[in-house]
Amino acid sequence: MRTELLFRVLIGACAVLLVVLVAAIGVELARESVLSIRAFGLRFWVTTTWDPVAGEFGALPFIWGTLYSSVLALLISTPIALGIAIFISELSPERLRAPLVFLTELLAAIPSIVYGLWAIFVLVPIVRQLEASTPEVLRALPLFSGPPLGVGMVSAALVLAVMIIPFTSAVAREVLKTVPVAQREAAYALGATRFEAIRSALFFARTGIVGAIMLGFGRALGETMAVTMVVGNNPQISASLFAPQYTMAAVIANEFTEATDELYLHALVEIGLVLFIITLIVNAGSRLLIWAMSRSAAPAVAPTSPAAATV
Repeated sequence: MRTELLFRVLIGACAVLLVVLVAAIGVELARESVLSIRAFGLRFWVTTTWDPVAGEFGALPFIWGTLYSSVLALLISTPIALGIAIFISELSPERLRAPLVFLTELLAAIPSIVYGLWAIFVLVPIVRQLEASTPEVLRALPLFSGPPLGVGMVSAALVLAVMIIPFTSAVAREVLKTVPVAQREAAYALGATRFEAIRSALFFARTGIVGAIMLGFGRALGETMAVTMVVGNNPQISASLFAPQYTMAAVIANEFTEATDELYLHALVEIGLVLFIITLIVNAGSRLLIWAMSRSAAPAVAPTSPAAATV
């Protein structure tokens, strides 16, 4: 009995420690950015000027660049990651499954600086050629305007997509492995094709797959070095895929060592606080989405016992 009580206390302490750690990070970020908060208030979120010499700071270009690059990376990576997960778990021959799993996990283990170097020497020249060969009709559109530099939003989105594909596909693959074999056998017994059986398995595992996608999105939001090396680092808001832009993590990494002025330093820390808040909002939203999907997937059967009614 004492052992069980001790075990519960230790496990509870670990859970409380996690909450305290997250709260402590938020409190410390707020404490170290107090000068910026007092000077700019909520204007810091919506102002586009970033001028350390004049002492004017606004985080909107960095918020835009972070969300824009992350959403683009999510749109690019999600179909590919799900395709990899489906092929490995449903269609791959047994002799290929282990090597493919190993390669997927190897991509997840590569440091971000290596991805950045690969992007500079391989991806950016390819993107530059594609931008230069874009027809003038498309270049007249705001989405494709700007000089063909190679470094910009499209390069950042592509390298982010490559980086989050292993995370999303690995989690989605494990989720698909949890789908009961009876689910697929029942689909085949009803005359379903292989495509329809896979679609049934995807529907059964949809909450876990959404969680895998949101995990990749969170990974994209906080990426620093690889994006810093290819995004262009220009604090301007633009819808163009070719335009150099900036992200929150990149501006902190680039300018933190140059922040000799106290207000400048506090403004950079407040950008970290903004990124922390956005990450919390994204994760909370994903949990609410998964909770809503789980509730909609629950069978609408009346409880037959007090215990079932309680659940």
